[in-house]
Amino acid sequence: MDSDLSIARRAQLKPVCEIAGEMGLLPDEYDLYGSPHVAKINLSAIERLKDRPNAKYVLVTAITPTPLGEGKTTVLVGLGQAFRHIGKRAVIALRQPSMGPTFGIKGGAAGGGWSQVVPMETFNLHLTGDIHAVSAANNLLAAMIDNRLLRGNPLNIDVDSITWKRVLDVNDRALRDIIIGLGGRVEGGVPRQTGFDIAVASEVMAILALTTSLEDMRERFGRIVIGLSMDKKPVTAEQIGAAGAMTALMSSALRPNLLQTIENTPAIVHAGPFANIAHGNSSVLADQIGIKTGDYLLTEAGFGADIGAEKFFNIKCRASGLHPDAAVLVVTVRALKAHSGQYKVVAGKPLPPAMLEKNVADVEAGAANLIKHIENVVKHGVTPVVAINRFESDFPEEIEAIREIAISAGALGAAEARVHSEGGRGGACLAELVEQAAHEPSTFKPLYDLDQPLKAKIETIAKEVYGAGAVTYEPLADKQLRDYEANGFGKLPICMAKTHLSLSHDPALKGAPRGFTVSVREARASVGAGFIYPILGDMRTMPGLPDHPAAELVDVDENGEIVGLF
Repeated sequence: MDSDLSIARRAQLKPVCEIAGEMGLLPDEYDLYGSPHVAKINLSAIERLKDRPNAKYVLVTAITPTPLGEGKTTVLVGLGQAFRHIGKRAVIALRQPSMGPTFGIKGGAAGGGWSQVVPMETFNLHLTGDIHAVSAANNLLAAMIDNRLLRGNPLNIDVDSITWKRVLDVNDRALRDIIIGLGGRVEGGVPRQTGFDIAVASEVMAILALTTSLEDMRERFGRIVIGLSMDKKPVTAEQIGAAGAMTALMSSALRPNLLQTIENTPAIVHAGPFANIAHGNSSVLADQIGIKTGDYLLTEAGFGADIGAEKFFNIKCRASGLHPDAAVLVVTVRALKAHSGQYKVVAGKPLPPAMLEKNVADVEAGAANLIKHIENVVKHGVTPVVAINRFESDFPEEIEAIREIAISAGALGAAEARVHSEGGRGGACLAELVEQAAHEPSTFKPLYDLDQPLKAKIETIAKEVYGAGAVTYEPLADKQLRDYEANGFGKLPICMAKTHLSLSHDPALKGAPRGFTVSVREARASVGAGFIYPILGDMRTMPGLPDHPAAELVDVDENGEIVGLF
């Protein structure tokens, strides 16, 4: 099969104005951005379209990912194309790729084969500069914090409490922990320890993904907590005086980006928050537009259903007010074999030969992971469908085993997805199944009440979604949670930061472990974005490992740390 780039360059693209017209957007509701195939959508379209009926809203998620990558984004793109093959109009919404840990990878950053968002070169090269705007807004606040310290520290900021870091869109280990302000008080400022994060790990990016308007974004920026005063009171970006200027820098980035797939399905690409320290979903604004411009809106959540989907249900849906009609769980035969615990799989290296042999027993053993993810979707009142991303090495008996297990576990059904090699027609059966699921009665509900104490919300997620038996708290985490409640942040939702390689907090626990004890190491607050994120166990992947499309192309060691790109 040809390379992704070769396929992408053969795509018969339509001018994006035609794509916008098919969605029902007016000419003054979008602007071309450096290419006839890329546009930015004006938020005025949301108000004009508000009286249109909502499309069916479908989340695409997956089982616990393995180093192989399960092709979740490829299935999302292919499924969006497949709806046209059954006479329906679909719009897809997905996140922007980050340059940081994924730049220079082979292949596309949004799907693969005959199911990609195009043009690939535009998509891979920072698209419309939104991530640069995030970096600029983030670093403006950082600079203004240090300027406040230099000018006499009028807010009485406790320098050791400052949590706001600078960012850049490169995974530069040498800058993760640094000392700044070494040039003296006139030229260099106040010496202190800080560091750089990857741009998409910034709270600014999380805010971009959850905001509903320019005014809402301005208020959220003002609520950002950068540290504490000497009397232990939160110090905000509003007090620093940065929120208005940050909003100005982000005004263009607030507008969602419109592209298309190889088969000309509209693709709204906007925001790229991580799914560990943030919620891992594309923007609310993209969904507000997409849900009024097609028959089906398909969106994707980062990592497995225990992370991205859980945060979609309990964080994003609260922010948007939109309720999902169905969910698609992507699975592969080889991933279930890996979850059996019988094989050691390393990204970038050949699969163990035994994994390529027919072995229904290993599929059934690893299917415990699939069953738990189906259970987690059903807990939220959403009808799940299983998409079996088919590889040539799979055996019919293994596919049939997955189908039977999925239905017995509570999924409406399971269908093969051959969208990588066949494009939309390879997902037509899956599209028909998703259509059926989306018309099932919806009983969607969040997992927990926001009025519950922070610890109660944490323990609900750990026990109900992960399968934990108990939760313990390190002294630091215990104090931080008490302080957050004392400062009025107790009603925020929870955004768990944990390994993506297991349902548990421990990447070594495969399948569907039960009864383990989760340790909360510390807890941090993204008050502007609107969530508390507890950090579980020895979560070494934060924020280095991406959960963006094509993250499977990042080589990681057994602890989940990036060791190279290939």
